[in-house]
Amino acid sequence: MDPSYIKPFIQSIQNVFSTMLQLPVTVNAPRIKESTATSFDVSGIIGMSGDAVGSVVLSFPKDTAERVVSLFCGQQLEVGTPDFADAVGELVNMVSGGAKALFPNKKVSISCPSVVIGAGHSIARQSDTPCIVIPCTTDCGDLVIELSIQDRSGAARPAAAAPAAAKA
Repeated sequence: MDPSYIKPFIQSIQNVFSTMLQLPVTVNAPRIKESTATSFDVSGIIGMSGDAVGSVVLSFPKDTAERVVSLFCGQQLEVGTPDFADAVGELVNMVSGGAKALFPNKKVSISCPSVVIGAGHSIARQSDTPCIVIPCTTDCGDLVIELSIQDRSGAARPAAAAPAAAKA
């Protein structure tokens, strides 16, 4: 994975959490992830396509997720309530959207978020792309950003389909 993708996610999570939650984020040293299991019990997932292809995961312990979501929504929300997963999805969406806006000269689209809740869940990733874990610490607890992104900006793109011949 191109290391230049890490800094935009660090800037974005710090911006989103300080602006939307008034919650400072301390970012610790990124590392390569060896396991397919997610780091914690609650994971918001976004896919990326275009010049950068892969996935972004924002993973929280259950207690941290509940605290962060409650700050974000302005009310107590627990795992299992209908709006809880939506709030986690919106957080990963804002962090990913903010980061992609910082990718210089790249055309990147992000998918709608998915949220997985449960201990020991796994997220399938491209086998040829390493996953980088960015550990973060807040007053609400620890969380991580897991990035598995492949730069495709220099890759050959399929030719556009030729328009169908017009009928006479």
